Amino acid sequence: MKIAVFSDTHGFSRGMENAVAEYEPDQIIHLGDGMRDAEALRRKFPAIPVCCVPGNCDGYYDDEEAYKLIALGPYKAFLTHGHRYAVRGGKLDVLLYAAECCGAQIAMFGHTHRALFEQIGGIFVINPGTAGKLPNRTWAKLEITPEGDIGCEICDIIL
Repeated sequence: MKIAVFSDTHGFSRGMENAVAEYEPDQIIHLGDGMRDAEALRRKFPAIPVCCVPGNCDGYYDDEEAYKLIALGPYKAFLTHGHRYAVRGGKLDVLLYAAECCGAQIAMFGHTHRALFEQIGGIFVINPGTAGKLPNRTWAKLEITPEGDIGCEICDIIL
């Protein structure tokens, strides 16, 4: 299973569109601050499921859930923007606790604009960085094999 993970596009969707066209994922995940960008992807690539959660700059979507729990192959993934889980300072305790309480083996978040992929206490933690207008635009290429192996690569956005 190939999953394209994005966050913090802030109205700039061209880089995401290019990444999706090249990678041809089975699933797209957008972790907030760009819900309208995620909707644009849904329209442009109607055959690929798009799952998204709102960020702190997605005021129009305030009634959406702050997190979602979804299945990705044999794993449960906890998706959130991160602003309600105190991730800004680099401490991930609150996020990891929430993911663990939900029975998730993968926790994905955005908000910090800093890409990350590591395993912490048995939970795979992924932040794709920002696919928006900053100089270092990134996204995450996540792959889960049928056997349950997880691989993740942080990739540069190509315009």
